[in-house]
Parts: sequence; C-alpha cells; structure tokens
Amino acid sequence: MSGSGKDRVIGGDSRANGAGSSDPVVVIGAGPAGLTAAYEMAKAGDDVVVFEADSVVGGISRTVLRDGWRFDIGGHRFFTKVEPVEAFWHEILPNEDFLLRPRMSRIYYEGKFYDYPLKPANALRNLGPLEAFLCGLSYIWARIAPPKNQDNYEGWLVARFGWRLYRTFFKTYTEKVWGVPVDKMPADWAAQRVKNLDLRRAILNAVLPKRNQKDITSLIEEFQYPKYGPGMMWERCAELASSLGVKVVMNAKVTKVHLDDDRAVGVTIERSDGSTEFVGASHVISTMPLRSLTRSLEPEVPSDVLRAANDLHYRDFLTVALVMPKEKGFPDNWIYIHSTEVKVGRVQNFGAWSPYMIKDQKTCLGLEYFVFEGDELWESSDEALIARAEAELIKLGLASVGDVEAGYVVRVPKAYPYYDFEYRDNVQTIRNFLEAHAVNVYPIGRNGMHKYNNQDHSMYTAMLTVENIHGASHDIWAVNVEEEYHESSTAPSSERSGGTGRDAPVLPRMEH
Repeated sequence: MSGSGKDRVIGGDSRANGAGSSDPVVVIGAGPAGLTAAYEMAKAGDDVVVFEADSVVGGISRTVLRDGWRFDIGGHRFFTKVEPVEAFWHEILPNEDFLLRPRMSRIYYEGKFYDYPLKPANALRNLGPLEAFLCGLSYIWARIAPPKNQDNYEGWLVARFGWRLYRTFFKTYTEKVWGVPVDKMPADWAAQRVKNLDLRRAILNAVLPKRNQKDITSLIEEFQYPKYGPGMMWERCAELASSLGVKVVMNAKVTKVHLDDDRAVGVTIERSDGSTEFVGASHVISTMPLRSLTRSLEPEVPSDVLRAANDLHYRDFLTVALVMPKEKGFPDNWIYIHSTEVKVGRVQNFGAWSPYMIKDQKTCLGLEYFVFEGDELWESSDEALIARAEAELIKLGLASVGDVEAGYVVRVPKAYPYYDFEYRDNVQTIRNFLEAHAVNVYPIGRNGMHKYNNQDHSMYTAMLTVENIHGASHDIWAVNVEEEYHESSTAPSSERSGGTGRDAPVLPRMEH
C-alpha cells in the first residue's frame, strides 16, 4: 500500500450487511446508479460508504453550477415506464419540485430548421417542392431497388428511407456522436435504434398525431424535469442517504479492489492530497468504468481478462455553455446539428428546460461536442473552445457577434461506452471472471456494465442488485429497455436481445 504516511482503516459497525460481515457495503461512484444503490441499501438497514472521485454527485446526470448558472451534461428527460424508478424519483423529490415540460426539438440542416418529430408542412416548406419530390422518388427507388449490402448502418437506413433522406436526417449527426463513418457501423444497432421510426408511420403520426405520444420514446411530447436540473435529484438523494447513515466521501478515487478467497474484502482509495486508505468491504457495488474496475482488482486478473478489459473503449464528451440575452434563446430543449461545417453535435437551451436554470433575463446555451480524450478538441484550452463555440453559434444563425457574455467548459471523460465488434465478448469474459472469483462485486449502471442504458435503467440495475444482495436472484444483465421503451415487443423471446438497455450500436474496432 502506498501513500503519504496517512494510511488508515475505515471499519463498519456490527450490522450484518447481508453476509455476516461487520464491514460496510462499498459503493463506487455517486451517480444515479451508485446513489440509488446506497439509498436502497441504507433503507434495508445496511452500513454503506460511497466513494466518489469527483467533487460533485450525479455523474453525467449532475447539474453544473458556475457563477450562478446551471447547466446539464447533456439533456436528461425524466420519463420512464419502470414503476419502481418513477416511485423512487418522487420519493426523493416532492411533486412540487418537478416541472412538466413540453418536449420540442429540431434538426438543423443546410441553414434550415426541421421540426422533429416530422411535420409534413414544415418539411415540405424547408425542402422545397423539387427536393421533396426527389426525396419521394429516392424513397420509392430504395424500396424497389434497395442497396445490396444492408449489413451496415448506411445500407440498412438507405433501404428504408432512400439516399436523400438518409443524408439529411441520419448521416452527419450519427458520425459526430460516434466518431466513425456510418457505413462502417453494422446494421444490427440501426434495426433496434430506428425500427419504430418507419417513414410511413412517422408521416401518419404527423398528420394524425395522438395527444402526448408515448408509444415511441423519441416522440414523447411531455416529460418531467426537476426545476433546478437533474443534479437536484442526486444532491437530495445524497442528503437523504446521509441522513440514514450512509457515508458519502467525495474526492476519493478507488484505486484497488482487494480480493481474497474469491470475494472482495476491501478497497484502497486515494484522496486528492495523495493519501491512501484501506476500507474493509462486505460487498462492492461498482459504477466505475468496467475497464477500470477490472484493472483495479488485486491480485491482478489473468492475462485474458486483463486483455478484455484493456480492449474496452469510451467516447468522451465536452459541453461549452454560453451565456446570452434571453431573447437570443430558442424554444427548443435542444437542436440537432446535421451540418459538417461545424463540430458541434447538439445545442441545448437550458432556459427551455426550466426557467429556474437561468437568471437576470439571460439564458444559457450548451454546445455539445462528442470527442475522444486526447484529440484536438479535448486538448484545446477553455478560451479556444469558448471562441469556437461562439463562432459556430454565429455560423448557425443562433447568435450574432457580441451576444455571448460569458462561457464555461466542462469535460467528461468516458461519458459513453464505445461498442465495437468485440465489446460483447470482452464484457462476457470479465463477467465470467467476476462471477467466479469476485462473487460479491456487482457492476451496475451504464459504465459499470459497459451497456447502452438510460438513467432510469441504470437505477433499476442498482435496485435489483440490492435485492440480490438480500437474497433475490435477478439477472440484471437481462434488464431490457427495448421491451419497455419501444413501440412493439411482439418478437418471440428467443429473438429478443438481452442486456441492459437499448441495443448498443456496434462500431468499428478502435486502433490502439
């Protein structure tokens, strides 16, 4: 054990924590999954300590506060069909702290804004009669003579929408998010991601819309939102957990998970001052990236397991928040930027999420950039990023010279697991090892499981894990957002994909 002479041991009290141990349950990470697990464990009477490497709770669902301005890391709609999650939200925050917000978003393409979901009059006006006619012909031709190769995302989409609509509404944004060409992405993700956005049904929904459409997630018209942002939920959850005896320790990075006799017996944490501590553990619930968890296991895992962990990759994220006059905002929650002229992928208007997020007759716009840690944008200075964001906002027609009054940058490493061809096998290799040699270590959440799930389903994996610790036998890897979230669930169970959350996009292998 290394440190600066300040090493010490944290113990628990005499409560059993489900396994006859007096040590606490250690939760790694104070995001939605970690705090949900900690709170549920504490309600069951267990000793719990949460270690969070950052200085704020909430993970990617936190709300950043800078000079009185509040902004999200991405936008977080509070909508779920998982009843225990809905009940949890309203247990943590009273009803008066939730706003019911209208959902509005548009697509920016070639200098025009397209309503999303599709509205025929708006689309026809923006496309113009000739382009609309050509899109129609392109769609018809794709149905008659679809691309021969539909194994990749591009071919699959073109076969269902035609080349012209594909280039308008799919190609550019998808490549910005994942950083790889669409024609290099296999089609299995497309089949899950947009299978319910059939063009004919989208047009029918636009012509004869249902009130407050909820059958298709992307068409939801209203959603709940904590009035001070999603971070409000997790700040309050941490407070309630603390009131039940949970120790929430910030600026404490777990560097080692110690195993003995096929069980975790404790963790080593490193504080911001460089000191280290060993903490005994009856169980370890981990939301840290699965790669990091595997690397942290002591003694070191076998070479094949370590190789699988090292072959897991991530997409990183940064937000540039710009303060502007309120009248310079827009009514959308966000706008998707389908333009190759700028790097920004999406623009949030936090004033449209909640009036409590803004102040002084100003608004705050969040420009989202999808990056890889270490690339040019990631390494740019805050000043350069703010200048770029302002210039891109002006180019998009969303601001004029002199509108931006202040700017802030937030970088989020490992924001999204990267799903290449090998990730499923790599995750399975790690799972097999943990289930055999770390039986009381429980990975949960998006990064913890390297799965493509939403906030609510990350929370649900935490809830089921707590029940497992207390004697249940849920398979949290089979939590399936697809059946809950998409329009149809009529496929035979043998054809439904397992896994936590929506089926992940399978991406090209990253070069080391």
